[in-house]
Amino acid sequence: MKTVLNALLFCLIMLPATLMAQSTATGTVTDKANAMPLPGVNVIIKGTSRGTVTDFDGKFSIEVSEGEILVFSYVGYTKQEVEFTGQSSIDVAIEEDAAQLDEVVLIGYGSTTKQDATGAVEKVGDEEFNRGAIVAPQQLIAGKASGVRVTSSGGGAGEGGEIRIRGGASLTASNDPLIVIDGLPIDQRGGAQGSRNALNAINPADIEDFVVLKDASATAIYGSRASNGVILITTKKGSANQPLKIEYGLQVSTRRVANTVDVLSAEEYRTLASNPNFDSETLGNASTNWQDEIYTTGVGAIHNITVSKGYEKSNFRINFNHASQEGALDDLYERAGLNVSYVQRLLDNDLKLTFVGKAIQDEYSYANSGAIGSAISFDPTQPVRDQNGDFTQYGTSANLAPVNPLFLLENYDDRQTIKRVISNFNIDYKFWFLKDLTFNLNAGIDYAENDGHKFIKANPNNAGGFDTNEVSNGLNRNTSLDFYLNYKKDIESINTKIDLTAGHAFQEFYIEGFFDRTTNTNITQTDINRNALESYFARASFDIADKYLISASFRRDGSSRFSEDNRIGYFPGVSVGWKLMNESFLEDSFFSNLKLRAGWGVTGQQEIESNYGYLGIYTPSRNDAANIQIGTTPSGEPIFIDTLRPEPYDENLTWEETTQYNLALDFGFFNNRLSGTIDGYYRETEDLLANVPLAAGSNLSDQLITNVGSVTSRGLEISLNGIIYQKENFGWDTNFNITFQEQEITSLSLNDDPDYFIPTGGISGGVGNQIQILKPGYDPSTFFVFRQVYDGNGNPIEGTYVDVNGDNQITEADRQPYKKATPDAFIGFTNNFNYKKFDLNFTFRGSFGNYVYNNSASDRGNLNAVVNQPGYQGNAHGSYLETGFTNQNLFSDYYIQRADFVRLDNVSIGYTIPFEKITLRTSLTATNLFVITEYDGLDPEISSGIENNFYPRTRDIVLGLNFTF
Repeated sequence: MKTVLNALLFCLIMLPATLMAQSTATGTVTDKANAMPLPGVNVIIKGTSRGTVTDFDGKFSIEVSEGEILVFSYVGYTKQEVEFTGQSSIDVAIEEDAAQLDEVVLIGYGSTTKQDATGAVEKVGDEEFNRGAIVAPQQLIAGKASGVRVTSSGGGAGEGGEIRIRGGASLTASNDPLIVIDGLPIDQRGGAQGSRNALNAINPADIEDFVVLKDASATAIYGSRASNGVILITTKKGSANQPLKIEYGLQVSTRRVANTVDVLSAEEYRTLASNPNFDSETLGNASTNWQDEIYTTGVGAIHNITVSKGYEKSNFRINFNHASQEGALDDLYERAGLNVSYVQRLLDNDLKLTFVGKAIQDEYSYANSGAIGSAISFDPTQPVRDQNGDFTQYGTSANLAPVNPLFLLENYDDRQTIKRVISNFNIDYKFWFLKDLTFNLNAGIDYAENDGHKFIKANPNNAGGFDTNEVSNGLNRNTSLDFYLNYKKDIESINTKIDLTAGHAFQEFYIEGFFDRTTNTNITQTDINRNALESYFARASFDIADKYLISASFRRDGSSRFSEDNRIGYFPGVSVGWKLMNESFLEDSFFSNLKLRAGWGVTGQQEIESNYGYLGIYTPSRNDAANIQIGTTPSGEPIFIDTLRPEPYDENLTWEETTQYNLALDFGFFNNRLSGTIDGYYRETEDLLANVPLAAGSNLSDQLITNVGSVTSRGLEISLNGIIYQKENFGWDTNFNITFQEQEITSLSLNDDPDYFIPTGGISGGVGNQIQILKPGYDPSTFFVFRQVYDGNGNPIEGTYVDVNGDNQITEADRQPYKKATPDAFIGFTNNFNYKKFDLNFTFRGSFGNYVYNNSASDRGNLNAVVNQPGYQGNAHGSYLETGFTNQNLFSDYYIQRADFVRLDNVSIGYTIPFEKITLRTSLTATNLFVITEYDGLDPEISSGIENNFYPRTRDIVLGLNFTF
């Protein structure tokens, strides 16, 4: 850290201190249509961040050097550029431009404009991204798009996050969206083995924008993988006719856990000595906060060096990045990456060749997360080390006792190195004989190799324990080839624009893994898995009279995960739009945009754990204990042979299919200074792919992946964008989005019994206990509990629950579905301010109607968590002081707690300093500053809804320096 700070000081000292000779240019900006002055027009010197804004009379004044280019931009108007050649007065008239509706957005296998989009498509550009030392790309868009919920997995180094678009559509199959990077769909099951987050291979600073395809009419062209939405990621590639540009960015960060689990302090623990079952002789003389002992302040640094240049016929961009991030448990993530893009135009620009290559090395050093549970349960009166300097332990007579958490951290080594290459080559060619016809071919590969090793010291509380040594390696290979023909034509005779696309896609995933583990037995395992998709797709779009839009798409998918009888799936989509603002009766209205659109489509799901779930296959034994001795050698040595175990299968396994309806209104006022979207959807998923329990003897296992039942969901998404104020030296714009959603299981067809359900949601406390339920009529994240009875003072009465069925006894029949983990609504609220050379932005996120089961409290919030343990006394959760519970009450609804929250997720302030040949931007960013919530557990934002052994989120402070040469 000291070296980094010294480097920063050196850079600052060496900055040029004199400004180049400049002149003052003044002028007036007017509306070309009526010659009225325009206030709030941005006047920027091209290639820099130096600029100003016109005043109320449309006038401006700016320091500029000869040869520099002034760029005039204003919401709702086309940009205009003027070269400064010494003139003292520059008067500019800019022209209205339909509120920037011609902005291009990507869709599947092509592009369209905002005004012509008929599906639920939302674009988030780099200027809208969250700021800070971000290593997980999904965190860039948290809170930025309606219908999109990004939930961090915790505070670990390099930790990613869960992305849900419109809540997901499945039960136990994947609910992750399909992610396409520069045209290459990546493996939805995680990319490289051993990676905590497959998207970490993509440098966040290298991303140009995210485009989210939310409804089925937009995603149906991706067919079998699009039920959970699609995210198209475009990386930066530079542009033509641009001078050589060198950029260096540095972000230095510190991070600390924002909260810890409430447990008894040493003083509170000692008050338990009055209990007759408490062994006072075990009390120590220390006062140890074990959570404070295990959590440290992590530091990190992210470096980005970028070189780009554009020529008349080609351009390139090269980025080298290195990221280092420490977690609060002394875990570590490091990434070194090289990103290269090159674009070449040939044959009078009819042929465009694009190459994108990324070479990345990710290194993870994981911490033993079991230390979190041990820190919660270890006796707080014991010192960290005993009088001999060794870690304090309970002793070998207490096999089930928690291990000193610092011993766990120090005697654990788990490292993974992942080397990954993601590369794409794209050909875009306009045929010489028909310029409206384009051929596009995209060939891509995502190849990763991983090597890992793990060492775990034997449990010191177990005299017969063994060290664990493990080595692992493997590779993931994802190859993709797709091509399509696109025909675009404006047929003036019928006042219609047509856009036709047809193509073919093939993608294969190959996974090979090996690990060898030695403890008291030796386990060696080698796995080879592959699956493939072959697809044909087509789309036709029509724009009639610049008013009426029609688009239809179709995809035929074949998946190797299903038998030949069920292999093919058909996925159509249709959408329409009506550009009301182009109708004569709205010609002089105050609308700058008004479009009604609707869509319908069918999408699929085939992302399941097994690639061969429809085949009867056999698995060889993986350790010596499962082998069978067959005779001996001549010298008397035993001969062992491997055994084979048949795996469960369903030969009728088939696609999970989702049908979705969408209705939306896009609007804009005052040249789109206020704009937004209201988008409603209804979705039904059938033939759900789920891992379900089976009756004994009905198959080769008590669990099977099969098709069961259906789920419906509906929602309403509202997004508002506003330019609140735009005057000279000051600007303010804002975005607010809110999503309302609900989901319900409508059938589980394994059984006609109306009371049939599938338990889910494993918890700590006992063996095999589960706290959630899949049952028709309820949300898939619904909890399954007893209804707690309270006394006259509102205190829970231990072991006393509501007798729901009135049989005068409390049995499993009295457990009831109650509350759910998914929110009824969630919001994002972003504000951006600029004043002269200062800029400030912040983002709030919120969630409402969601509940969390506090398993930390239900497991350890009782006296028996301390006493009556075999050979030791542990610590209790702080909730014991409120309940006085003697025993665990795992299934009481007392532990289902409302978890609404509003979180100040991101705040960043920056200052830009222009020098002679260098522009410097400094910034200070803070993340996860505070959370407003009634939830009294560790964190109200837990995707599963079950808080247990959760790695606390961190609060990060980031100093950033960005140099542009």
